[in-house]
Amino acid sequence: MTKSFSPASRTLIVSAALVIVIAGMKYASPLLVPFLLSVFIAVISFPLMSNLQQKGLPKGLALTFVMLLVVTIGFLLTVLIGSSLTDFSQTLPLYQQKISAEWGGAIQWLNNHGVSVTDSIKQMADPAAAVGLVSSILKGFGNVLTDSFLIILTVVFILIETAGLTQKFISLNGGAGTDNGAGAGAEQNETMFARVFVEKLRNYMSMKTIISILTGVIIATALWLIGVDYPVLWGVLAFMLNFVPNIGSIIAAVPAVLLTIVQLGFPSALLVAAVYLSVNILIGSIIEPKYMGEGLGLSTLVVFVSLVFWGWVLGPVGMLLSVPLTITVKLALDSKPETEWLGHLLGPV
Repeated sequence: MTKSFSPASRTLIVSAALVIVIAGMKYASPLLVPFLLSVFIAVISFPLMSNLQQKGLPKGLALTFVMLLVVTIGFLLTVLIGSSLTDFSQTLPLYQQKISAEWGGAIQWLNNHGVSVTDSIKQMADPAAAVGLVSSILKGFGNVLTDSFLIILTVVFILIETAGLTQKFISLNGGAGTDNGAGAGAEQNETMFARVFVEKLRNYMSMKTIISILTGVIIATALWLIGVDYPVLWGVLAFMLNFVPNIGSIIAAVPAVLLTIVQLGFPSALLVAAVYLSVNILIGSIIEPKYMGEGLGLSTLVVFVSLVFWGWVLGPVGMLLSVPLTITVKLALDSKPETEWLGHLLGPV
């Protein structure tokens, strides 16, 4: 005799299981983060590999070409980020000291003009702390790059198995099937929903990566022309945080603008802020809606909550992976009629 649980009991059991899973993910984050990065790289690399195979290139050669491209880009990023990050880390205390002095001067000016600023507000709005947060994110990403061999090896095996894994996923969602017409129709629907989910996920990751690369290149070039220190570092940061819509561009702009204030003065800082604002409007309001379509976004509240949640569970790199992970959940929910309403709740208004 099967014992049935009440709705309250089922809710309690599911909540307890969810807490256990989250605690396990947090404990296993040193292993999960490189694996998730590997999956991320494999997902955005597979369309290129698939296109090469469709043009007649054997699978082995296509895989070799894609992996050489990934290794080359990874090596260049490691060299560029490594040297810039080392120099930036060494000069960070000096920058923070100068920024704190500028902030103190601004507070004094406000007090002299009758605007009282309490100590709690000073601490909450400390710009030096914001620069330190960005530094910790970059350091966390740099630490993960030390596992580059494991990441690349995992990407190779994922790409080798990608076609088979996709078919397994689709067949798993299709169920065992039955001989009657209703069962066959249900199985076809499940298979169609699985294919839609896989295709949407590939397209989203590929287009988002291309647009993020464009964002990083524009930012790095503009800051180099203005004369800001470490333009490559800020370009890479803009590339990574472009995966976090709405608030990612703000987080990326804050350290660059603050450092420009202490390095080149307020006029140049206003110019840098204008560059970030223009790129954000161009990319976020024109290019992304045109090439990525509607219905693939997240609400600002969901973005912020996912940023905090995945950052807490997986560390600084989790903040960068927060939106790709959450958009994967949204696409999975959107791919089935019975859960489509949940995906709609995660989307923008």
